[in-house]
Amino acid sequence: MSRLTRAETQERNRAKVLAAAQDEFTEHGFRNAKIDGIAERAGLTRGAVYSNFPGKRALYFAVLADLAERAPEPPRPEPGRTSGEALSAFARAWVARLPLATDDQRGAARLGMDLMPEVVADERTRRPFTQLMKLDALLLGLALERMRPPGAPPRRLVPVAEAVLTVLHGASQMAAAAPGFIEPFNVVSTCEQLADLRLDDEWAPPHVQWIPRARPADEAWSPPRAWDAVTGAPARLTGDGVVAVLGLHRLEAVEEAVRAVPPGAEVTAVLVTGDAGELVPLARLAVADFRGCLRQAFPRSAWPRLQVVYDESGAVAAAAGVPAVSDGTEAAVCVEAGRIVARADGRGACHSAASADQPGPGRPGSTQTGQTEARPVR
Repeated sequence: MSRLTRAETQERNRAKVLAAAQDEFTEHGFRNAKIDGIAERAGLTRGAVYSNFPGKRALYFAVLADLAERAPEPPRPEPGRTSGEALSAFARAWVARLPLATDDQRGAARLGMDLMPEVVADERTRRPFTQLMKLDALLLGLALERMRPPGAPPRRLVPVAEAVLTVLHGASQMAAAAPGFIEPFNVVSTCEQLADLRLDDEWAPPHVQWIPRARPADEAWSPPRAWDAVTGAPARLTGDGVVAVLGLHRLEAVEEAVRAVPPGAEVTAVLVTGDAGELVPLARLAVADFRGCLRQAFPRSAWPRLQVVYDESGAVAAAAGVPAVSDGTEAAVCVEAGRIVARADGRGACHSAASADQPGPGRPGSTQTGQTEARPVR
């Protein structure tokens, strides 16, 4: 039998730590779980645990993310045919995961009840989590916009999506804090009716006077293989469109690219961070929880055409010419015919790259004046 490589050994140890941590957190809860207990369950040393995860909270986030990404999908009901029906199905999928009053206080169903207290306890996690919620709301809003009836006037439905997620996250917290208080049917009904809520849906692009103009470029574009976290399929990084490299403090900026590109252009949010050990699992968890509900509620044709890529190693960012990243990174490139034709950095980079005023037909967002109109998503 051949010996395992160093990488294979590390991967096997990581899997053992995750499995042991899930058992420890399930039995004792996050606060009472011990790293020594996890190491003992895994048959490893305390140092081996820390060599794979920087701390107990990072390990907790990783366990929850792993469970969310591997959760078997229940038989899919018929997806919603209207935005209201889709939101109803989305909410039903959400509340179906909530713990019941009869569940064991420290059983698997309550494994995630310490998530929000850990997120809000530290600015290092609270600020990225805010932006991850902005990203989830954008994805949900785009899905709702794609279900607009033929001939209906365009509306930006991100504010409606924010209201829906507020209701559902509130229901999650009440289910953890006051088991039995929540009536799931009322939560579902509330979310369905929010589809018709008229909120401020105007989209105002950033003023071109205050953002950096995109710089013309002519560079080869050879991105590494990556996966789209929304669809679970390989990301389409070589098509025409915008690739936005965004730190976890700047995720909401990707909407500037989404609103500026013309129909058919790809927009990809490449998520980077200066704390990959703790924050990448948190990002994986936020998107995986959303994706599971999206798949059960919306027809495939309504899934948002916004790709999300986790760039834990920084390889995609480096290919885009962004070798150093942090949680405040905001950079974007415009890709056409396999080449980078424009790039921008700093606040407003997504809008600038998407509306780069370069010569040639079909260039994403090109206009006579270099400004773009507010427009609904494809």
